[in-house]
Amino acid sequence: MRLAHLILAHKNPGQVERLIRALEHEQFDFYIHLDAQADLAGFARLQALPRVRFVQPRHLVRWGSYSIVEATLQGMREILGSGISYDFINLLSGQDYPIQPADAIYRFFASQPGRSFFSVEAQGSAWWQHAISRVEQYHTVYYKFRLQYALERLLNRLLPRRRFPLSYQLYGGPYGTWWTMDRACATYLVRFMDEHAHVRRFSRFTWGSDEFLLSTILMNSPLRHNVVNDSYRYIDWSGGGASPKLLTLADFPALQASDRLFARKFDVAHDAAILDMIDQQLLHLKPASSC
Repeated sequence: MRLAHLILAHKNPGQVERLIRALEHEQFDFYIHLDAQADLAGFARLQALPRVRFVQPRHLVRWGSYSIVEATLQGMREILGSGISYDFINLLSGQDYPIQPADAIYRFFASQPGRSFFSVEAQGSAWWQHAISRVEQYHTVYYKFRLQYALERLLNRLLPRRRFPLSYQLYGGPYGTWWTMDRACATYLVRFMDEHAHVRRFSRFTWGSDEFLLSTILMNSPLRHNVVNDSYRYIDWSGGGASPKLLTLADFPALQASDRLFARKFDVAHDAAILDMIDQQLLHLKPASSC
């Protein structure tokens, strides 16, 4: 079994390096999509790490916009076109971290051939009660221009509700961005998005499509029966708001008790000690050099 970790990064090159070193395994490769707004020079040293590649071209990623999906698809295209026969693609952000040793993660996915792991809720769930506005209203976050939000309000006042361009049941959720999928699902999704320009156009005017677009396409596909409704991520949304809680040392007991494979969200500028504790107690790694 061979797995490609696709990492979406935009800051903290030392933390991204630490993530890669924590996941080091002879059957794991790393593909980094670095936001086009980030300084490549700060990340250059990562190119010297074993089995690390940078995705090209780089996309300018705006939070909440379809550009997150574009960057993800670009990484998937590069992985599928690499000439290496990967069994799985695992999507991470630069602020994720494993909470199981790399070999345990390898063994888990090696025991699950042909499976894909998403956390999704069907349309009509409590999450969709408020999230449906992401689809039905016009959002201009993909773009950046003067008075764009005034225009957005005008469009939503004057025009009818938008409809997803395909007769699909919608699937998504607060854990929907981060997933692990097998090669067949990745191939299907890339081909589907490349062949459906109207879906791409529609998605440019959505909000937070990374939490629902790919899972909606996959769950309406012939491959839906291969999806396990669990992404094996520990994410704490208890603080409310549009972003998950930054994890600190206070969260270590919950991480230690968790059966998840990965956790997010971490920031070494906020609390690096939590990563030290994970390394020592959960991953059994040697102490990391300062990030």
